[in-house]
Order: sequence, then C-alpha cells, then structure tokens
Amino acid sequence: MLPTVLRRRALGDSMERIQPDLIIQAQGIQPSVASSYRALAEHKKAQAYPEAAQADITALHQRSATTPTSACGATTPQGP
Repeated sequence: MLPTVLRRRALGDSMERIQPDLIIQAQGIQPSVASSYRALAEHKKAQAYPEAAQADITALHQRSATTPTSACGATTPQGP
C-alpha cells in the first residue's frame, strides 16, 4: 500500500484519488483515507528520525512479547 501511495503522491495525485485504488492485501479491504494519511505520516517520520522509528518498533515488539493474549489473540486486561 505505502509504495503505491508514495508513487502516486510523487505524481501529484491527491489522497482522495489514490484511496479507491488501494487494497490491504492481507485482509482484502480498502483502507480509509485517514489510514492512508497515517501510513504516509509514519513513513515521513521514519525518514526524518530513523533512530526514533527504530525505538518505536523495538518498544512495540517488547510490549507484544510481554502482553498475554487469550486463545483468540485478544489482549487480556492487566491488573485491577
């Protein structure tokens, strides 16, 4: 999805024109315009601050490794 957004934005297309052509392949659905903007913003942040982006990824992996999940994959509540 992101490579398509980047390529089309470089050609001058608006996000509203790009969005109908996008498909999240793992789920077979179209992302919202907001999701597309969010992905673009995260990409720009990672380009501008690679150390911060790596720290975010590391923290996410650590959190997911220590957070218990139920049989269906949902996060279980922690504490009272």
